[in-house]
Amino acid sequence: MYKKKETLIGYAFVAPALISFFVLVAFPFFFSIFLAFTKWNFLSGFKGIQWVGLENFKNLLEDKLFIQAIKNTFFYAITTVPVSIVISLILAYILNGKIFLRKFLRMCFFIPYISSIVALAAVFKFLFREEGPINDMLMKVNMISEPMKWLTNPSLSRVPIVLILIWSAIGFELIVYMAAIQNVPKELYEAADIDGANSFRKFWKITFPMISPTTFYLVVVRMIAAFKVFSAINIMTTGTQAKENTSMVVLIYGNAFSDYKFGYASAEAVVLFFIILAVTIVNFIGQKKWVHY
Repeated sequence: MYKKKETLIGYAFVAPALISFFVLVAFPFFFSIFLAFTKWNFLSGFKGIQWVGLENFKNLLEDKLFIQAIKNTFFYAITTVPVSIVISLILAYILNGKIFLRKFLRMCFFIPYISSIVALAAVFKFLFREEGPINDMLMKVNMISEPMKWLTNPSLSRVPIVLILIWSAIGFELIVYMAAIQNVPKELYEAADIDGANSFRKFWKITFPMISPTTFYLVVVRMIAAFKVFSAINIMTTGTQAKENTSMVVLIYGNAFSDYKFGYASAEAVVLFFIILAVTIVNFIGQKKWVHY
């Protein structure tokens, strides 16, 4: 009787999490896969769902905007993830040492991570507008002769997008790296000091290998996040450059909630899922060569 009661209590504690998972994750996931093979305008209700088979996926292969969105998404992932991780690692290594205002600097770097991406995007839009501080500074040092159209020129608007993605990611990565570095056994550094190793050699031979699992974790998590980037691009881009610099998630959102093409948007989401899955698998295969547990 006691065991039954204990079991029921256990199920009661687990039930909210399981219900949330099935309602908010499992059901939408499988329903989205089903919709990928249909043509459906949300306004027509469930009766308006039409089965079209692989038609949506065939159309995706001919959709130039979708192909461009894939290229852009890979560009954002490749340019932001390595840069933010390298910067975070260097900063974490420095801030773990005995430097002036260490706690204050930690807080300064962490604030962008806990801040709203909408607020950060608004700040960057102000900085990169034609009459903004960035153009003003570049003109004062004679690097440019006239204001650059950072926000309206499709070829230039990627710059503020990449910078805001890097800046917003550094805080989280910095905290994770600092925790990992602090857990490296001090005995290893003491042995290296006896051998006469300099700071760079201690970092490369001790710190980096010891925190490689943390680096791998950040690479996987940040790559997934980079492929799902939405808010920064949606806020920073308007007009012509919005299409040229769009990401897959922004395009999916537009097709689903602006054009009400839920079937087509679901097909795009399925492709995005398999791209993220493939990239994650590649990361797990590659980690065997450089991650030390």
